[in-house]
Amino acid sequence: MDKILIVGPSWIGDMVMAQSLFISIKNNNPEVIIDVVAPEWSIPLLERIPEINKAFSLPVRHKQLSLITRYKMAKALRSEGYQKAIIIPRSFKSALVPFFARIPVRTGYRGEMRYGLLNDIRLLDKTILRQTVQRYVNLGKDNSELQSPETPFPKLVVHDNNKSELIEKFQLSLDKPIVGLMPGAEYGPAKQWPYYAELAEQLTIKGYQVWIFGSQKDNVLGENIAGDNEDIFNLSGKTQLVDAIDLISGCKKIITNDSGLMHIAAAVGVPLIAIYGSSTPDYTPPLTNKADVLYNGLECSPCFKRVCPLGHTKCLKDVSVEEVLGKMDI
Repeated sequence: MDKILIVGPSWIGDMVMAQSLFISIKNNNPEVIIDVVAPEWSIPLLERIPEINKAFSLPVRHKQLSLITRYKMAKALRSEGYQKAIIIPRSFKSALVPFFARIPVRTGYRGEMRYGLLNDIRLLDKTILRQTVQRYVNLGKDNSELQSPETPFPKLVVHDNNKSELIEKFQLSLDKPIVGLMPGAEYGPAKQWPYYAELAEQLTIKGYQVWIFGSQKDNVLGENIAGDNEDIFNLSGKTQLVDAIDLISGCKKIITNDSGLMHIAAAVGVPLIAIYGSSTPDYTPPLTNKADVLYNGLECSPCFKRVCPLGHTKCLKDVSVEEVLGKMDI
């Protein structure tokens, strides 16, 4: 039976998009066993991806080489009998575990002088593979198939029992339709739309309640948006990532920046409005048929900077609250 080890990416959104690769591999070979090596934070998320057999936590910090740790993990994986490894990140260190594990075929894109570590090296043609998800899915194809592949949408598993327990724990109301807001962006402020507070107020006036999702870093931002409005619930930093998956599934609509949580919302099938600033939907679109995308495409866009290099962030500020509300259909 075929058995593949995949080295996963380090960001939430990228890990969700990687499910498209897992699904594509399974569509071509339903009997294949897929295991994943990934950062420790992502293991609960990977447990919501049904295509994965096992997820191995790599206990190293972001950007750390940790050569001995990687070697020990690889040595333990030798007995698993993998025929192939797919290395999604393009870094040198990400290719070490499959190499040390002596996996016969090691596939990945050329980058950071990985000759020897990889023996199935792909050249990345960004004119053909314009989207991140296409680049991931293409790694599961034959090396001769350099083309824009079909990209199945991610679909995360939702635990309804956990959702019910969380609603009771946080004393959340279900009396009004719920709109979820995701005002943060781990990458930086050039992805963060500035008018969520005004939007939240307008939504409650129109009869909705608002749940705010984010990490602990977004908690103060969430509190500023919520204010003393009893119909706005700030959940930022109060839930685990998998809890957010379950609660997001209970929303009627999501309004979000281009972020990891945007990809989670898409993967649980909730209709969403995605606001893009320094990034572009041409590169990392929400992988769903239920998305409205707001992107101005200014001359300076996309810059892919964490902070606006021109100091005005017009790409985001020119998207009005009225424009967002105009996309509401619930």
